[in-house]
Amino acid sequence: MASRIGFIGAGRMAEALIAGVLSAGLASKEDVMASDVSAARRDTVAASMGIQCTAENERVFEFADTIFLAVKPQHAPALLGDVAHAVQPGHLLVSIMAGVSTSMLESWVPEATRVVRVMPNTACLVGASASAIARGAHATDDDERWVLEIFGAVGHAVAVDESLMDAVTGLSGSGPAYVYTLIEAMADGGVAEGLPRETALALAAQTALGAAKMVLESGEHPAVLRDRVTSPAGTTAEGLAVLEAKGVRDAFAQAVRAAARRSKSLGEGTS
Repeated sequence: MASRIGFIGAGRMAEALIAGVLSAGLASKEDVMASDVSAARRDTVAASMGIQCTAENERVFEFADTIFLAVKPQHAPALLGDVAHAVQPGHLLVSIMAGVSTSMLESWVPEATRVVRVMPNTACLVGASASAIARGAHATDDDERWVLEIFGAVGHAVAVDESLMDAVTGLSGSGPAYVYTLIEAMADGGVAEGLPRETALALAAQTALGAAKMVLESGEHPAVLRDRVTSPAGTTAEGLAVLEAKGVRDAFAQAVRAAARRSKSLGEGTS
């Protein structure tokens, strides 16, 4: 699906998406434009990506047919109020604003506007994002395939129902922070047992990466993989017993649910 692509907001997430689009050959530099209120961000993105940047949001709508809304969610009503007149029937709006539903977006733009909502995460910056997309009422099958292709260029992308997007936000949207906490804690344990900090962090991070890769590539349930490395009365069994006693499994599950509830409340605040 050939398209000129625009970005309203040129922050780090937008920059990562631009890099993914360009490296995957989904658009040329000449076919991408971004706007941002910050002159510094405009200069940075123009220099690093080789694309056109502007301070005027309307120019992006005039230039592009696929337009990413990459601003803070609290700015969404004012932003779309300002540019609604520039939205044309040929535009596809792709929002990466947390907590802003497709129905909210549709209420701020002309009737029958095609909208897709996406929840990526910060691993987009290293081409390893976990992203979920939800179609609005007027988006087409082709729109869904196109957005999945774009986010597939910066990681793994799946389509879900709009009703599940708050859960996605709590799981994969906020999830990197949970994993960073896990890596830090594991490294702290290694340091306490005598490992140099740099070595402990490298081992902990690679262990998390390797375990995730095993889950994704083997297709087996994490419990099965866990059992394979847990010998009776061994070191792993001893460590797991501590995690269970401390309620770590439930703490992670509850963190996801709390973040999902917060996502829902943020969305209600922008309505």
